[in-house]
Amino acid sequence: MNKVIVVCGPTASGKTALSVELAKLYNGEVISADSMQIYTDMDVASAKATPEEQQGIPHHLLGFLDPSEAFSVADYVKLCDEKVRDILSRGKTPVICGGTGLYISSFVDNLQFDDSGSDPAFREEMRKLAEEQGAAVLLERLREIDPETAETLHENNLGRVIRALEVHHITGHTISEAKRMSRGVPSPYEFIMMSIEYENREKLHERINLRVDRMVEAGLVEEARQCFEQSERPTAAQAIGCKELYPYFRGEKTLEECLEELKLRTRQYAKRQLTWFRRDPRIQKIVLSDTDGLTEAVEKARRIVENLSQNAL
Repeated sequence: MNKVIVVCGPTASGKTALSVELAKLYNGEVISADSMQIYTDMDVASAKATPEEQQGIPHHLLGFLDPSEAFSVADYVKLCDEKVRDILSRGKTPVICGGTGLYISSFVDNLQFDDSGSDPAFREEMRKLAEEQGAAVLLERLREIDPETAETLHENNLGRVIRALEVHHITGHTISEAKRMSRGVPSPYEFIMMSIEYENREKLHERINLRVDRMVEAGLVEEARQCFEQSERPTAAQAIGCKELYPYFRGEKTLEECLEELKLRTRQYAKRQLTWFRRDPRIQKIVLSDTDGLTEAVEKARRIVENLSQNAL
């Protein structure tokens, strides 16, 4: 048995609850595919599954890294593979759950990452340029040399933009070229991939707005203030859920204005996630109506698993 279930989709769509139910159905364990949930001290902002939400199902790659430490897509692919192998070796089903499309596609496509090294001086030069002229300048520079990679990134993903520029600076080839060359080895796993969408876009927007309100109740403001005060954590500083509150801490805007901005940015992020996952024809859509809930999502997911799996999980 080498089957791996993947549950992806936009933020606040219900991925966590569905992945837990699938893990219960198919004797599974959950592996996070979220670029912010890997960090400690960001439980609320990253919407990390609480112990109650996990319902006793083992969860992996959650909260294991300090936000000051670097972490690459290659690092994720390596760790995810280790977890998948371990779970399968114990006769259980890995359920990968998350909204970071780059993590998911890189693991599913079994990308082989070359060790292109690093150039700290170049990275520092790029960071200073971003500080002086704005992150959009770096994304535009990347678009000139590697439009394919630039299309998949947002200017807020400063670390990844700089890394893409660094790879080209060191090797002379782009990340998109490297990815094409690295897809020669097929994955040893059989993937059953599904994403959650809603018939009515406003339903997802309502869920996002409600999530932000609940995050505030759970201590988001206090958590974001810690990120604001710890300048040595540049990754955390860019996280959606933290940076939108900084104008409030600086006395530039009211808390209500910042929370409205956070809801807007989260909706925009969800749109980008939807665009990413819709490009992959391997991903089966679970489309939910306004009245559908977790029960309907689980039933639709179960049918996908059974239709795509020739052997019982």
